[in-house]
Amino acid sequence: MSDHAPMGARMLIVEDDARIRLSLQMVMEDEGHVVELAESAEAGLEAIARRPPDVVLVDLMLPGMDGFELCRRLRARSDVPILILTARSDSHDVVAGLEAGADDYVVKPAVPKELSARVRALLRRTTRSEPGPVNPRFGDIEVVPDAGTVRVAGVDVSLTKTEFKLLCELAQNPGRLLTREVLLDRVWGYGYFGDGRLVDVHVRRLRTKVEKDPTHPRHIVTVRGLGYKLEP
Repeated sequence: MSDHAPMGARMLIVEDDARIRLSLQMVMEDEGHVVELAESAEAGLEAIARRPPDVVLVDLMLPGMDGFELCRRLRARSDVPILILTARSDSHDVVAGLEAGADDYVVKPAVPKELSARVRALLRRTTRSEPGPVNPRFGDIEVVPDAGTVRVAGVDVSLTKTEFKLLCELAQNPGRLLTREVLLDRVWGYGYFGDGRLVDVHVRRLRTKVEKDPTHPRHIVTVRGLGYKLEP
């Protein structure tokens, strides 16, 4: 897999602060992306309805409909990668934004190099995962890596690109502990400063979609203090 995101990806930036919005536009256009701007969640939804982007950057603190609700609405209809912009990395806003459906976050003011790297990592997830075992099964869960699909009890389940890649990593290592650090590296694909919240929130979201009882998971098992593994 290439280390570089496809050039010319379409990006929507939803940010109410004009100065920040234009600054982000300059950074992303310098990376070769085609950028569309929206100053509100409502305008962002209209832009997406006109032409779906390849990735969306969302400020959480928007006037009117906030970024959390925008993430929820986007996630209900699409698996488009979502990167949220937040003022504080230690705030509950990060976890709440991830729970709402975001794939990753950047703390404002965004450092161009970090922002660019995270966007590239998000866009790389639009490509298929490396082939693993042929359609590995874990109870009622069947992973079809080449088709990019997951079935639970024979029924297709809708996962985001990040959730699918996370499940594939676990499925390709059955019964083996994968630490949060390993999953951050393999799924998020960038030096992520050890923020295990990204892994924990996505595991919780994944369990709600593939486990019969997400509060008592049978297959996606927590190894306390270390990470996760997929059990048959």
